[in-house]
Amino acid sequence: MQQYHISRNTSFYAIGLSYKKADAEIRGHFSLTEDSKINLLNQAKTNGIESIIVTSTCNRTEIFGFAEHPFQLIQLLCENTNGTVEEFQKVAYVYKNKEAISHMFRVGSGLDSQILGDFEIISQLKTSARISKKQGLLNPFIERLINAVIQASKRIKTETNISSGATSVSFASVQYIMKRFENVSEKSILLFGTGKIGRNTCENLVKHTKNEHITLINRTKGKAEAIAGKFNLIVKDYANLQEEINASDILIVATGAQNPTIDKHIIQTKKELLILDLSIPKNVNDNVTELSNVTLIHLDDLSQITDETLENRKQHIPLAESIIDEVKTEFNSWLETGKFAPTIKALKSKLQDFKNAELDTQRKKIAGFNEEQAELISNKLIQKITNHFAHHLKDDAFSTNESPELIQKVFQLEPTKHV
Repeated sequence: MQQYHISRNTSFYAIGLSYKKADAEIRGHFSLTEDSKINLLNQAKTNGIESIIVTSTCNRTEIFGFAEHPFQLIQLLCENTNGTVEEFQKVAYVYKNKEAISHMFRVGSGLDSQILGDFEIISQLKTSARISKKQGLLNPFIERLINAVIQASKRIKTETNISSGATSVSFASVQYIMKRFENVSEKSILLFGTGKIGRNTCENLVKHTKNEHITLINRTKGKAEAIAGKFNLIVKDYANLQEEINASDILIVATGAQNPTIDKHIIQTKKELLILDLSIPKNVNDNVTELSNVTLIHLDDLSQITDETLENRKQHIPLAESIIDEVKTEFNSWLETGKFAPTIKALKSKLQDFKNAELDTQRKKIAGFNEEQAELISNKLIQKITNHFAHHLKDDAFSTNESPELIQKVFQLEPTKHV
């Protein structure tokens, strides 16, 4: 099937940018906060977009949705971020219909992740779909597609070893620290920011470094305390940030701030300090590299650090792709079947009209007419007829492009819209 029309003149698009062409700074320009995502969805609804989901992670920002032209979606993105259309055009991608579907499968299955096999994106897609549904912006097509992608993701995770080794930025950062320091368990580590990446990094630090000198700081202290309690860690006030940085050997920054929160002026220590910036937009000012004792590593650097399991994971790509093809075929089969639903619905409605008119006639002509029995028999006949036509349309042996038009012509049905 070449086109996926939910309503006349619209197609399914995937527009966005990722680590492949856009560096951390550019990705930061197009990063969406939770509030800006809601604003974008509200604007989409106002603009007549009927179904759309939005994702924004550390390595990509994407919109999947139906539009007459992809620029409608690009404009929504640019108007709700700090990015411009000119910037977008230089690094972006636009996929339509079949290519957009394939792209979502690759993204959700970890094959398009910055670190191969990173499945964290699938939870982002689930959350995005849930938010869109709450806003009334999730049609049956995208909802079914998301569920198919989730199914493929689960199968790939359980049936292949593509997720062995470091498969997330949070684990890759801990792996980097462990390779850099022999005595990492004795180093003072400060984690600033306890969002999703911060929480995952914290969990990996505790699990793999056996370090008992980990301190957490978050603007909202309660969030840090909730995580610290789980792992028996130290929590300090945001007001103590500079003091704690200067007492640390390793600083991990994973905040959701839109501007840098760390720069060279708050670093007063002379001892060696490793800073890992896991944030998009960047939360550590590049000017910290002017300090000879500071080493700055960004998440884009971490993704390029390969480990011994990477080649092994690459070997599982063909199997993962075959799983995607299998699930995608099932989705396309549903799609092909679904496009006939309006024709069947219109046929059933027409037959109901015939029935009602005939019952009305017989009611007037026959004394003691058994209306209940006639209604029962008529409905069963209608169901059998519509089922027969439905099976005909689903049968590959017939020309399914011509059949709906023939049914519409014979029964004088209104032209229907594809689903």
